[in-house]
Amino acid sequence: MISWEIGARTMVKLKRNLGPVEAVGLSVSVMAPTMSMALNVTLAVGAAGVAAPLGFAVGTLLVAIVGFSFVFFARKTTRAGSAYSYIGQTFGPRAGFIAGWCMLLLYIAGGSGSAALVGDFLRAAFADHGIHIGGWWLALGVAALLAGTLFAYRDMAVAARLMLLLELGSICVIVYLGVKILTAVSATGGLTAAPFRPDPAMGWWGVGYAVVFAVLSFAGFEAAATLAEETGQPGRAIPVALLGSVVLAGLFFVFASYIQVVGFGVDNMKALAADEAPLNTLALKYGTVRMATALDIAAAVSAVSAVLGTLSAAGRMLFVLGRAGLSETAARVHPVHGTPSVSVVVVGLLMLAGLLAWAPFIGPADYYDNVGTIGVLALIVAYLGVTLAAVTHAVKAKSMVWLALGLLGTLAMLWPLYNSVYPVPAFPGNLWPYVVAGWIALGAALATLRPGVRDAEP
Repeated sequence: MISWEIGARTMVKLKRNLGPVEAVGLSVSVMAPTMSMALNVTLAVGAAGVAAPLGFAVGTLLVAIVGFSFVFFARKTTRAGSAYSYIGQTFGPRAGFIAGWCMLLLYIAGGSGSAALVGDFLRAAFADHGIHIGGWWLALGVAALLAGTLFAYRDMAVAARLMLLLELGSICVIVYLGVKILTAVSATGGLTAAPFRPDPAMGWWGVGYAVVFAVLSFAGFEAAATLAEETGQPGRAIPVALLGSVVLAGLFFVFASYIQVVGFGVDNMKALAADEAPLNTLALKYGTVRMATALDIAAAVSAVSAVLGTLSAAGRMLFVLGRAGLSETAARVHPVHGTPSVSVVVVGLLMLAGLLAWAPFIGPADYYDNVGTIGVLALIVAYLGVTLAAVTHAVKAKSMVWLALGLLGTLAMLWPLYNSVYPVPAFPGNLWPYVVAGWIALGAALATLRPGVRDAEP
């Protein structure tokens, strides 16, 4: 391992022992496709009605366009930090620090919300068999956080492979259910292209609002870029992981949303939007209690994978911010495991604090919805910074292709940002933009008050 100078101390650099598989594993685990489809489809249906799959298709296209801006930098930058490094190289270290600070909020919020869902999905699995565990869902969520912290602390290579294996297994369960639904619906002539046209009652505004939930589902696709200093040939492996994760996840999202819409029936969208466990309902309708239980467990496994992935990504983001001048302690690397162990423990404690202080009072599903919305708003701000940075570099390089992709990426993020704040959401959703603004203001204050940030090299 290579040393890194911070102040008067010599710090150990992150261990470079990962490949494309581990990079894809981190991005996929943070996105947690199975968990997302167990919850976000109902939110998209509430916004776009029967056109929820169209919202996911449009969201896939928009996120892929944004992904090209990340690829633009990932091909040239081999430093960890993702948005921090990309924006910092363009607009200066303080701007980069704020971008990384926004990504840190996303990962912490996503990890804590996912931990709550571990207990919620397992509670549903027990309920399928008449066993009611009540408030023990919280203990299961805490256990998932503690286990995730341990894995992220010790060995990233093992953790990343475990994440990918868990997620792929969970996806297979939904694909199996989807095939059964499509077969049954096709036999009754229920297959239709209506989900790929705007709902007459919602229009394109509804599709635009559904795109917000599509972006939420993709949140974390860029996590692979946080492994740039731990991956061999990062200039090739990271871009492949970024775009590969978006394309594969997008296909799955469109498929999973479509089977839910046609499974419930295009005239039954109110029931789908109100259902807290739509996959469970469909498994009971088209399969058996055992299949419903398998889906609940698959969703719980996906949530565990998301906890581990967000812990890993958040730990590396805090490590980079610490190295940039936030805290020498946060920039420490474990001498044996080669992981940002201190930062992993810190973000694990922050996730645990939110889980214990907030989730018990509103329930796991609402907790995930609230912190997820906060996280995605911070994410969009960071994504906008990356696309604008790509535009700036493209202008200097006189590259029309990258200029067009960067501008399209900027416009792609402005749409869900606008739709998430106007019309003003109902309480408490109307508070979350102010929470994110406060977090950004705190990051700006730290970037100004910590003298090392100004002189840091992103």
